[in-house]
Order: sequence, then structure tokens, then C-alpha cells
Amino acid sequence: MNVLYEKFEALIKDRGITPYRVSKDTGIPTSTLSDWKNGRSNPKADKLKILANYFGVDIKDLL
Repeated sequence: MNVLYEKFEALIKDRGITPYRVSKDTGIPTSTLSDWKNGRSNPKADKLKILANYFGVDIKDLL
């Protein structure tokens, strides 16, 4: 599992939400989140910006 996904998991745990909820709220498919978790792909800048805005953090905090 990559560092970005570990930070993502910490954010969802802190907020008491699920990846499914993040997917529904942001429009990022759960399959994309799964690919990030399993190292099959890395998020592009546009998706990082969406996640940063969603969680109210700076993009650098996700990297």
C-alpha cells in the first residue's frame, strides 16, 4: 500500500466515513480508489485536488 493511500485511510478513519462515501461525494470511482490502494495506479493532480478540497487539507498533506 502506498503512502498516499495510508494518509487517505487515516483521513477517512478520523472522519468516520468510508471510501464508498468519499466516492459518492467526490465522483472518484471506488475502483480508482482501489487501484491506488493496490498500487495499480497513482492519482493524477486533478483527483488529488478533489480529495484535498473534500478533506480540507493541502495537496502536500496527501503526498
